Amino acid sequence: MASADLITTDRGQGGAWEDKLLRLRAWFADHPRVMVAVSGGIDSTFLWKVATEELGADALGVTAISPSLASWEQEALELLSAEVAGNHRTVATDELTNDDYAANPANRCYFCKDTLWSTLDAMARQEAVPYVLDGYNLDDVGDYRPGQDAGKEHQVLSPLKLNGFRKADIRAAARSLGLSIWDKPAMACLSSRFAYGVAITDAGLLRVDAAERWLRERGFDQLRVRVHADDLARLELPAADIERFLPLREAFVAHLKAQGFLYVSLDLGGFKSGSMNAVLAR
Repeated sequence: MASADLITTDRGQGGAWEDKLLRLRAWFADHPRVMVAVSGGIDSTFLWKVATEELGADALGVTAISPSLASWEQEALELLSAEVAGNHRTVATDELTNDDYAANPANRCYFCKDTLWSTLDAMARQEAVPYVLDGYNLDDVGDYRPGQDAGKEHQVLSPLKLNGFRKADIRAAARSLGLSIWDKPAMACLSSRFAYGVAITDAGLLRVDAAERWLRERGFDQLRVRVHADDLARLELPAADIERFLPLREAFVAHLKAQGFLYVSLDLGGFKSGSMNAVLAR
């Protein structure tokens, strides 16, 4: 194993994903009643699945429903819950009522997560659940994620990170457990599509949802429709999908103009998760 892959004790231990899965299962012996924040992505779903296998109904999965959660993610929740066979609930959060969030500063995610963890903290106290968990892993370390600051303030635990999991480990272990979303592309809330400083509104989120859903219904599953101004949208697709998209170009532009955009661009650089953070380097 290369030295860069070795993980220090305070960040978990290295090794094969099978070993990490065993350590994760053992971790729950000391945390016998937990609440897992389930976004619908592979990381938190995998964590919830393992917690459910170890703790049964004492592993409560909770999904926050808000305007920033894509419609297709909401629709998948019931199927996902049945697949995990776990104890699951939804809770409404309305981060848009927070002016600091709606203004969309560079640390927008902090205000989102602070709302989420405050809501889950209240649920946990009511349900007498001592531990609230998230799906952060070692590949999230070093990325710009202001939401993690809110997690620390609320004493949220990250057992995947603590037990040395990286994204590849999670996918391999999830596949071994039979999770159908083991190879699901990375996801992010719809608010992440807005350039910093562009206000986030219910109407704006609905426009992005409609634009991305149009493409998903035509077989594209890794994409982002970025909003740089009320009248300007930028489409990111993996470079390999651009040629397949081109015959749909005129119809897609017409669809977005019907949503209120005046200008629709295609990013020739291709899809890049977190591309809105590029401006922060300046």
